[in-house]
Amino acid sequence: MFRSLILLATLCAVQSALAQTSFHESAIVIDTHNDLLSTVTMRGRDIGTDLRGAAASDLARFRQGGVDAQVFVVFCDERFGKDTAFKYANIEIDSFESILRRHPETLMKATTARDIRRAAASNRMACLLGVEGGHMIEGDLSKLDALYRRGVRYMTLTWNNSTDWATSARDEASGTVPNAAPGLNDFGRQVVQRMNTLGMLIDLSHTGEKTFWDVMAATRRPVLVSHSNAWALAPHRRNLKDEQIKAIGKNGGVIHLNFNASFVDSSFDRKINVLSAVHKGEIDSLVALKWADYDIQDFLVAKYKAEVDAARPPLSLLLDHVDHIVKLVGINHVGLGSDYDGSIIPPLGLDDVSTFPKITEGLLQRGYKSAEIRKILGGNFLRLLKANER
Repeated sequence: MFRSLILLATLCAVQSALAQTSFHESAIVIDTHNDLLSTVTMRGRDIGTDLRGAAASDLARFRQGGVDAQVFVVFCDERFGKDTAFKYANIEIDSFESILRRHPETLMKATTARDIRRAAASNRMACLLGVEGGHMIEGDLSKLDALYRRGVRYMTLTWNNSTDWATSARDEASGTVPNAAPGLNDFGRQVVQRMNTLGMLIDLSHTGEKTFWDVMAATRRPVLVSHSNAWALAPHRRNLKDEQIKAIGKNGGVIHLNFNASFVDSSFDRKINVLSAVHKGEIDSLVALKWADYDIQDFLVAKYKAEVDAARPPLSLLLDHVDHIVKLVGINHVGLGSDYDGSIIPPLGLDDVSTFPKITEGLLQRGYKSAEIRKILGGNFLRLLKANER
């Protein structure tokens, strides 16, 4: 009898796991932020090969994770500016186009919500483009138009560095705003208006609070937050305060949650600072060699994996951010924007793009209904993209 009960419990557990897997596979899963282009393909790696140990993403693991649509991010940092940033952005887009040509049987370029649904129906992953950093238009609206023509469907107004026309969260928080005043200037408002006209999503991740509120006053369309979380749970400059979340809800926008531990867990930075102090000499040597902060982090994570893993938060804390946003503004305003391959340290269990089903499992365990989970996984982004289309 006891043995039969164990067998029955095991069978029920297997059936439950299969049901969860089937549900995840039937949903349209969309991730709004992946840095594979700048950190992997621009370094000569082929995403059609097994990149485990070198990257969080490759084609096999996208399929394993049930990812139906991925926004690939065009990125260069503040070292690129006039006459270099726009050029480099186009080189990355060339790389993106090359990937699509090499894998027509598994990948499809997408620029609309309809394209995403068509790709899913043909068992291909929809591939979209976003630009992370308004410095890549070099203060020229014609360059914004050119990026749109090449398929870019969102632009993050600033990265960590401010532009001449919008200030970043990093600069506003540190009080080192390089502009005459924080927020948007007149040209910045022209950028917002032009993006509305084009049908390009305005991404407010990385922007400072003053820029955020200036955009909300200027935009005529729902906004995107491609990879940020709730400040109330993790008070990091990159996260959104409750009043900002409420404004996005009223605007009809969507906040896509970043998997980076610093934005998920309020205690993570303190833990990682202790680790950094232990290895200060090594870090100082890399700084002297002019390594970028994100490259230094990647190096340390790879070399001291066990120490870093001990500091990583559980998946449950990421799901707490879902709960918080849903309680504030409802189920229609939250999605997923992992930031994989963007030099992040994710929660335990979310090591790479193959692990998206664990989020579905966690949401089911928290009692979210199937229709609600479909919205979080991708439905909300589909609505947002369609609402911005011309």
